[in-house]
Amino acid sequence: MGELNAQGERTVNTHQTRNGEDVGKADTHIGTLTSREFPIERDFIRFRIGGGNHPAQTCVNLLIDGAVVRTATGENKNHMRLEHFDVKEFAGRTAKLQIVDGWTGGWGQVGVDEMVFTDTVRKDAAEPEQQPDFGTAALAAIGSRDDTGAAAWAQAGPLLHTIAATTRSITDHDSKTFDQSTPPVGAAHRRASLAPGESTTFSFVLAWHFDGLWWDSLGFLADHKSLRRHYGTRFRDAQAVVDHVLENFDHLTSTTRLWRQTWYDSTLPYWFLDRTFATVATLATATCYRFNNGRFYGWEGTYCCAGTCTHVWQYAQAVARMFPELERATREMIDFGASFHDDTGLIDYRGEASRELAVDGQAGCILRAYREHQMSADDAFLRKVYPRVKKAVELLVRRDKDADGILDDAQYNTLDTTWYGQIPWISSLYLAAVRAGEAMALERNDAEFAAKCRAIAESGSRRLVEKLFNGESFVHLTDPAHPETNSTGNGVHTDQLLGQSWAHQVGLPRIVPLEPSLAALKSIYQYNFTPDIGPYRARFDKVFKGGRWYAMPGEGGLLMCTWPHGGADSAAGKSGDAWAAMYFNECWTGYEYQVASHMIREGLVDEGLAIVRMIHDRHHPSKRNPYNEVECSSHYARAMAGFGVYLAALGYEHHGPRGHLAFAPKLSPENFKAAFTVAEGWGTFEQHCEDGGLRAIIRMHHGRLRLKSIGLELPEDARSVVATLRRGAADIAATAEVQGRRVLLRLDPEVVLIAGETLETTIKTNPR
Repeated sequence: MGELNAQGERTVNTHQTRNGEDVGKADTHIGTLTSREFPIERDFIRFRIGGGNHPAQTCVNLLIDGAVVRTATGENKNHMRLEHFDVKEFAGRTAKLQIVDGWTGGWGQVGVDEMVFTDTVRKDAAEPEQQPDFGTAALAAIGSRDDTGAAAWAQAGPLLHTIAATTRSITDHDSKTFDQSTPPVGAAHRRASLAPGESTTFSFVLAWHFDGLWWDSLGFLADHKSLRRHYGTRFRDAQAVVDHVLENFDHLTSTTRLWRQTWYDSTLPYWFLDRTFATVATLATATCYRFNNGRFYGWEGTYCCAGTCTHVWQYAQAVARMFPELERATREMIDFGASFHDDTGLIDYRGEASRELAVDGQAGCILRAYREHQMSADDAFLRKVYPRVKKAVELLVRRDKDADGILDDAQYNTLDTTWYGQIPWISSLYLAAVRAGEAMALERNDAEFAAKCRAIAESGSRRLVEKLFNGESFVHLTDPAHPETNSTGNGVHTDQLLGQSWAHQVGLPRIVPLEPSLAALKSIYQYNFTPDIGPYRARFDKVFKGGRWYAMPGEGGLLMCTWPHGGADSAAGKSGDAWAAMYFNECWTGYEYQVASHMIREGLVDEGLAIVRMIHDRHHPSKRNPYNEVECSSHYARAMAGFGVYLAALGYEHHGPRGHLAFAPKLSPENFKAAFTVAEGWGTFEQHCEDGGLRAIIRMHHGRLRLKSIGLELPEDARSVVATLRRGAADIAATAEVQGRRVLLRLDPEVVLIAGETLETTIKTNPR
């Protein structure tokens, strides 16, 4: 449970997992613990309390004559805070203390410690400068060197203790630190003289520097009190931030505007560009951190579900493509670093917050290691992590008891319980991870391990279809020995081919053949996608207990699972109380995006766009914050799967160490333009179909791109090609290999494009 802030050797805590219960079951236990009677002889009763915030249900009560006269609850945190009861008015009377856990749902727990009778009150407080939220802020007016005059102000309290106000003179600016008693008075200004008809723009910089962390939220980290935000290693205070902005203002603003121009200078629909990029804003929220030790860390949502959870974050495709160094650092420092068990290959799925295996998260870490290698400039990352990646793959293979490519042992997963049986979405993910293991083994010249992985993957791909495909959908074959657990049974599960979707993201061989993959996707669209969630919920709320309203009646969405041919009554286990069945009633945008990206990759473009458009409409500003896609908490990390839909629309492939870049546009390929990112920069890809041929242009706007091969998709009737490549005015030597509709251009020698440079390819085709 992380750091409880307990004192001494023992504490009271009702989160009962010691008999092997999962998180949900651990919250269902209830009871009370009542003290003997005692006289009130002191002014205060001080104690530590944590756990659920359920008044009268998860609490500490003071009882006098059997009545509750004082009560306190937790704050939905495991970390216990200091609290006290003022009992001066009850002096001389007798009382009892009672700890209550009467709540069976989420946060159905209470933690209590260090009960003390005292005449003084003590809190977990320190001087303002020692509080984690202490910092500075600054305001600057951007102007010319001739501007003069500035004032500064400060606001009392730790949040805004110091504010510096600065004029826009790059070399001359004034700031002042005030005592907390100083009233917040001050100004930042610049001068301008205007003749009739003239105009001017006044620009300001507002900077802040609060690099502390909420220690109680990160108490499970051994070094949590030494951790701060990474920007504190670059800037000493808000004034230094202002200095940096002012000194680099032209570069910062021009590069930002260049990216915006590059992103929106596209033939893709404007709404689609908005939706698939909006969730990248999650990186600027309290969901995400970069610590001063270089570690990237993420909650699932803002302060919700700790530990950069592997089985949630594996859906988020945005960070790796926009800021690949952050994902590389997480693989190196955490998944294959602090969270890795070298003796077994197990990756703790929540890092220090929960040291246990989540099978889907384990597979996702392997796939992400391959993706991070692809988004690197060279093979240094793979050389470093490969020995541990191999062990991580071997752990999954050991759980495949008969080595047939289908997992059937206990499978704890992102639906927060342990499932049993043969589960298509987890086994397909396992096979994708094995394929990624094969690819990395080949690059590390580990032919023996690559062959082993290939054999398992090929067997598993056959077995998935033979055993789990019913002609319409891939279904979950349950384990009769575990009738009490959640299952989708013969339902149509949105995530049923997660492994194939992942394979498309990183260019792996097929996990599932095309025809059954298409059939399954069409079933998902037919049975799970609805323009109005209301009627379904009205029916199935009677079958499953609960379910959160991420899509409201009258709004559309993609339901997690439906049972068009019956069988829903077994999804909550034989007794009907397997709590996580409520998820099946919900619409998670991370799942919706994952399915949409898979559909678009397989050619079901209209269907994939319809799902994304439905998400976009649900998040219209008149209804919700368009940048905040909620699941369990605000700004949920899984929603960054949206960027995977964008990559699918481009038909994007990249392998930095190999110098490979490929596109196969799915929307208006005859006239297409869109932004792309690579290991060391970003630019624009453009293609036009002309006279049965193809003209493609790669423009670099920032950074660099090393190219040894380019993949493109030809018009349908192309049989052979003649390719011409030009870098600026210079011809580039290349050979062309045609494989179906795909042409692979190999450049000899390789080409390195830098910002401002263009590579243009012209392909003339002979029809079949």
